[in-house]
Amino acid sequence: MNHDSLPRLGQGFHWQDLEEGQTFRTFRRTVTETDLVNFIGVTGMLEAIFIEDGYDAGAIRGRPVPGALTYALVEGFILQTMIQGTGLAMLELTQKIHGPVVVGDTIWATVKVTGIRPTSKSGRAVVDSLIEVYNQRNENVMTYTARRLLAGR
Repeated sequence: MNHDSLPRLGQGFHWQDLEEGQTFRTFRRTVTETDLVNFIGVTGMLEAIFIEDGYDAGAIRGRPVPGALTYALVEGFILQTMIQGTGLAMLELTQKIHGPVVVGDTIWATVKVTGIRPTSKSGRAVVDSLIEVYNQRNENVMTYTARRLLAGR
């Protein structure tokens, strides 16, 4: 049996499998205290608002997490499902944070393909997408656009 011919579980989309306007929804994930502690420890984001329980964060109720953690968790969803094995590079990113995410929030996102431009090299393409991140109350907490280089078949 030729194992190379078997479909690969978890394989991401090649750019030819995508269409402009196509939209996907990610899984949901609850942000935990462990996520916060591990993330700020590895990145050095040891700001009082993230490390001090009960810190007076003003209008934010709960234990806020860095926007970078929210982004990283959503990118994990995208990497594990949409671009696993086919994503070659993140080329550009523009991000806007609309509201806080706190420990205990459950986040998820939509990913809309907004552009596909084949390159002249090796069947690759530049793929643009709009990612909108929501919490468990369906509040849009973050929006970003991503420009990635994806492999072709």
